[in-house]
Amino acid sequence: MLKKFISTVAMAVAVFATGVVHAQDAEKSINFGIISTESSKNLKQDWQPVLDEMSKRIGMKVNAFFASDYAGVIEGMRFGKVQLAWFGNKSAMEAVDRAGGEVFAHVVNPDGSAGYYSMVGVSKDSPNKSLEDVLKNAKTLNFGIGDPNSTSGFLVPSYYIFAKNNLDSKTAFKTIRSANHESNILAVANKQVDAAVFASDTLDRITARQPETASKVRIIWKSPLIAADPLVWRKDLPTATKTKIKDFFLNYGKTGPNAAQEKAQLEKLQFSGFNDSSDAQLNPVRQLELFKDKNKIEADTSLNVDEKKAKLDDINRKLTELAKA
Repeated sequence: MLKKFISTVAMAVAVFATGVVHAQDAEKSINFGIISTESSKNLKQDWQPVLDEMSKRIGMKVNAFFASDYAGVIEGMRFGKVQLAWFGNKSAMEAVDRAGGEVFAHVVNPDGSAGYYSMVGVSKDSPNKSLEDVLKNAKTLNFGIGDPNSTSGFLVPSYYIFAKNNLDSKTAFKTIRSANHESNILAVANKQVDAAVFASDTLDRITARQPETASKVRIIWKSPLIAADPLVWRKDLPTATKTKIKDFFLNYGKTGPNAAQEKAQLEKLQFSGFNDSSDAQLNPVRQLELFKDKNKIEADTSLNVDEKKAKLDDINRKLTELAKA
């Protein structure tokens, strides 16, 4: 009886092992998530040649994965529908914390710098000449903000524009709407909103594609430099696949017989290449989140003294740990 049981278990283990091997053999494609900074049509046009070349280099089909918002790509990674993705720092932080992600590289700008800016723009003939004018007249203005998981579209302006001025973005304006960077730029140019937030790299791409539209937008505020967009993969990808992926990105547009053609493709994305990175890149964004929370707690009159102290002590502890890191 015991021998029969052992034999049955051994057979089950063998079948399971065979199934794993077959599953691995069948894994011939991966999905690359692309956050919705612009229309999926524009993003696909610029990213597809990169993904096609990646397919050849790593020996696996690479499919573009789009969602209507940043959360869709984060959730795609969380549930294994997305194996790697291009994120902003805030959405990358969410992917690392909630979706088993890990930063492995970041983009490099055309001028070689490793960062970009959050901006606020108005139409070129707007009577609002500065951010101070916009905030002073907020109750009469329609304002465009970014996706809640966007670094430049939401997190950075939430801290530098609203938290530091003790304003609630939800109630400060006549109306406020959330959209991607491209939509916000077009809304300002077409006077559908009075002012809006967007990223400098998206403005650069629209300037290249639609210079007349971009010329209708005047910048009235620019943030401190934000670390360049990270690339994130799922930690549970096979090591051999990770090695191939990282080798592809770090060499794309730099080496090989197609380097010149690849460099031209990178220019359409407003990149000059990709550099090595890690989760440590996200620490300044974590600090911003904590500073924003700290301001909110300090202004919260519903908390008693002990509750407020406990919450602030916890935030200060986390900030100290990040400063050491």
